Amino acid sequence: MKNIIVNELSSSLKSGNKTRIHTLRLIIAAIKDKEIASRSNGENEEISDEVVINLLKKMIKQRNDSIEMFEKANRQELVEKEQGEIIIISEFLPAQLDESQTIKVCEEAISQSSAQNLKDIGKVIKLLKERHSDSLDMSIASRILKEKLK
Repeated sequence: MKNIIVNELSSSLKSGNKTRIHTLRLIIAAIKDKEIASRSNGENEEISDEVVINLLKKMIKQRNDSIEMFEKANRQELVEKEQGEIIIISEFLPAQLDESQTIKVCEEAISQSSAQNLKDIGKVIKLLKERHSDSLDMSIASRILKEKLK
């Protein structure tokens, strides 16, 4: 996955798309930081695609948090910048389930785990992470589970 992002940066440099170049450089820097951290822990030099995907999800979450703050501060130009970065980062993630699909998998997980109330939400989340960790937005799933288990 890292190689795909590096190659995409090369083509973006040729095309001159400044926003794309900036965002791809941020992604590569985050990946390199993660690689350095894993080396210092005695792990592999190369990080797995799964780690890169989690890193990209974290970057999107950070941008969504920033968007909330910028909207409160009425800084529309910064909101648009963050939204543009989210679009570019999302290109490298596996396809995410939409809301109706998320509701369906949440309902299946609730029935399979025999969850009855909010105390059982941990079992359901564990099951969802095992089966749909790459394709499921856990913040949406969490909201749906709280509504269903009330």
